[in-house]
Amino acid sequence: MPAESTPKSGHRRKPRSARHKALVIAAWSAAGVFVLGGTGLGYVYFNLNDNIKSVDIDQALGTDRPLDVDNGSQDILVLGSDTRSGTNKDLGGGTDDGSARSDTAMVVHVYEGHKKASVVSIPRDTLVPRPACTDSEGVEHDAASLAMFNSAYSTGGAACAVKTVESMTGIRMDHYVEVDFSGFQKLIDELGGVEVTTTKDISDKESHLDLKAGTHRLTGEQSLGLVRTRHGVGDGSDLGRIQLQQAFIKALVEQVKSVGVLTSPKKLYDLADTATKTVTTDSDLASVKDLASFANGLKGISSSKMNMVTLPVQYDPADGNRVLVEEDKAAAVWNALKNDRAIPKSATEGTASGDAKGVVQ
Repeated sequence: MPAESTPKSGHRRKPRSARHKALVIAAWSAAGVFVLGGTGLGYVYFNLNDNIKSVDIDQALGTDRPLDVDNGSQDILVLGSDTRSGTNKDLGGGTDDGSARSDTAMVVHVYEGHKKASVVSIPRDTLVPRPACTDSEGVEHDAASLAMFNSAYSTGGAACAVKTVESMTGIRMDHYVEVDFSGFQKLIDELGGVEVTTTKDISDKESHLDLKAGTHRLTGEQSLGLVRTRHGVGDGSDLGRIQLQQAFIKALVEQVKSVGVLTSPKKLYDLADTATKTVTTDSDLASVKDLASFANGLKGISSSKMNMVTLPVQYDPADGNRVLVEEDKAAAVWNALKNDRAIPKSATEGTASGDAKGVVQ
């Protein structure tokens, strides 16, 4: 895939156009669904089933997958796609070219006991081997020795993205969750906003964000702007944006936990209705009952028990708009998760990172 520009070797990549700004999608982006667990809505679950879109990953990938290890842990691939169609066009900017990309990807590992989790962000521009994939129309696509990570989704959809992650990690993904622009914004508004503290001013005309340093309760539109901004703060890199996203996710988790005390049936139903219309899941989570049960199992994980890291990478010496996997360090990350252990700090030390850490708290 051609690069957007060719900066000098080792230079950090330049900001992209608004067209390439993308929605963060994190383990708990389906916040409204997670709230359903234990709320006692009962029969209402089934009235929402038709809202959920799903993909049969097992059928698409067959048996050529990593071993399904039953040790009490779970691994979930969480994606955000930047389709420019419908209401997403107004939020994402750019031209509706009929395609979609996975601009944000996270592997969420929930440890045995479901009291803590590790979240590994995969930069969209990471050059990785992409396996052969078959898209939803049945068209077969050849493997690529080095392709941008987000090309897997645009080439073969959710199944190809899962196949690429499983090939990279050697870990079978138990579940798949995807959320879109407009649903994300509406979810945040129905949650009552998310409170964050910024240590610096953030101003980005392209993501429609203007925040002074201080504490804010972000609306859906502001939240979307925050997780999309690249050159509003820091060095303008995608790695810096990931740092903002990770901080926002922790704030979102705390906000979701507080929603559990809501007593208004209508508000809970509206939240569930939006959440189920927003997510695309694997077929094992394709009913509200299963999705709520899955969410209920994650309720015990607080933000303080979430270890958030970025896949160990370095800037590509041949193209500063791309990053390359630090193979030995990445192997340490994936081996830790495969064995349900904590990610060693040494696995992410000395790797490329952005300059936005600590800007959002």
